[in-house]
Amino acid sequence: MTETQETKTEEKTLEEAFGRLDELAGKLEDRETSLEESFRFYKEGMELLKYCSAKLDTVEKKMLQMDEDGTLREFSR
Repeated sequence: MTETQETKTEEKTLEEAFGRLDELAGKLEDRETSLEESFRFYKEGMELLKYCSAKLDTVEKKMLQMDEDGTLREFSR
């Protein structure tokens, strides 16, 4: 895979990232995948997991919660 063919995580939606993670998991389970490819797939998967975690954290911080009186406030745990 050349650098221009690689998909940048910044341009992915969460759905695309999770889909790619699913693909990578399948490739890692495939006995035909070489050890070298496995390391590359693992690294890509870890980068995608980091991206997804950061993206979800950002979304969580932006979420609004409606109070009983109908006013909106930022979501807090």
